[in-house]
Amino acid sequence: MTLRGVVQEGVEAGCRVLATDSGQYLLLAGEGVTVPMGVEVIVEGRLAKDLVSYCQQGIPFAVSKVEPA
Repeated sequence: MTLRGVVQEGVEAGCRVLATDSGQYLLLAGEGVTVPMGVEVIVEGRLAKDLVSYCQQGIPFAVSKVEPA
């Protein structure tokens, strides 16, 4: 799955959320993946709806790749 949006700080410390036209996604970066804050990006990955997080914001999304938009 591919998403495009702006990376924002979540309501909880250390949480990063991707704001898209279709909603918010909690970004869960895989090993070796860096998600820059405050910029528009294109991310690839998969939904991880079965995951529980303390972030309490957005649909969990396991990120495998990040590119500048």
